[in-house]
Amino acid sequence: MLESKPTPVVGIGLDSCVIPIRHGGLFLVQSTAFFYPLVDDPYVMGKIACANVLSDVYAMGAVEVDNMLMLLSTSNKMTEKERDTIMPLILQGFKDCAEEAGTAVQGGQTVINPWLIVGGVATSVCTQNEIIIPENAIVGDVLVLTKPLGTQVAVNAHQWLENPDRWNRIKSVISEDDVRKAYQRAMNSMARLNKIGASLMHKYNAHACTDVTGFGLLGHAQNLAKHQKHDVSFVIHNLPIIAKMATISKACGNAFGLLQGTSSETSGGLLVVLPREQAAAYCKDIQAQEGYQAWIIGVVEKGGRTAKIIEKPRIIEVPAKDTEGELW
Repeated sequence: MLESKPTPVVGIGLDSCVIPIRHGGLFLVQSTAFFYPLVDDPYVMGKIACANVLSDVYAMGAVEVDNMLMLLSTSNKMTEKERDTIMPLILQGFKDCAEEAGTAVQGGQTVINPWLIVGGVATSVCTQNEIIIPENAIVGDVLVLTKPLGTQVAVNAHQWLENPDRWNRIKSVISEDDVRKAYQRAMNSMARLNKIGASLMHKYNAHACTDVTGFGLLGHAQNLAKHQKHDVSFVIHNLPIIAKMATISKACGNAFGLLQGTSSETSGGLLVVLPREQAAAYCKDIQAQEGYQAWIIGVVEKGGRTAKIIEKPRIIEVPAKDTEGELW
């Protein structure tokens, strides 16, 4: 039982620490994250940063966040006008995303240095039944992913529109319009909360979860597999990817590692381990509540707590068909 452990139940290595606090029966779930701007829109950047911080807490099944702190560094390379225009928009995006999540930003730290940095801390005080300790995968379970991959490729391709040398590498396989649409899809995906996916983990008896961020799908799957109680391994067969990003990755000689699962993601989806009989209903429920797809991407087999992607995974283009005027 969690209560009998005086040391952290989950420490460094997974998404959030889960610590029994000295006032009986409660646990502190907490995580911090920050990064540098990766999109042009300061307001959306604020939202992405906030969603990214919250995602680590959601991966533990903690849906209600009690408070957020914001970490913000403005750059000394900015003019006063740039700073006074950009920073309030980042702050507003972060604040609005926190509000959407049902929490608030009360505290933080602001500094000036050479780099613009945005991030924060999310804190949730939970009872035991609000937390899903990510260690109970069993043979026969399946892996579900709640957001498509390819955010790094989409953001880079969009930057390359202004870099002729880079653009020449991919212009034969994708149009400028397709790159811009992929960028909009990536921003939309990164700014979207994983709150509903986390809430539904309780309804459908999830056995483990992590969120997919900087180490890519495979890196996070391997880390999750390593922490399992049973002798299991994760085998990934399907890769849902923002439309046409797999094509770009191939045109660049797989430099991003997208099809190998090593491409970095920002504010990616939840990778959830679910009982096989519950997984389809979980995906259907997310679609009904959010209007977004989730996908069964792999299976849990007997093994040595590792994860792998099969040699020729099925690429799922997201969306499967492009609709004029709609992102997804």
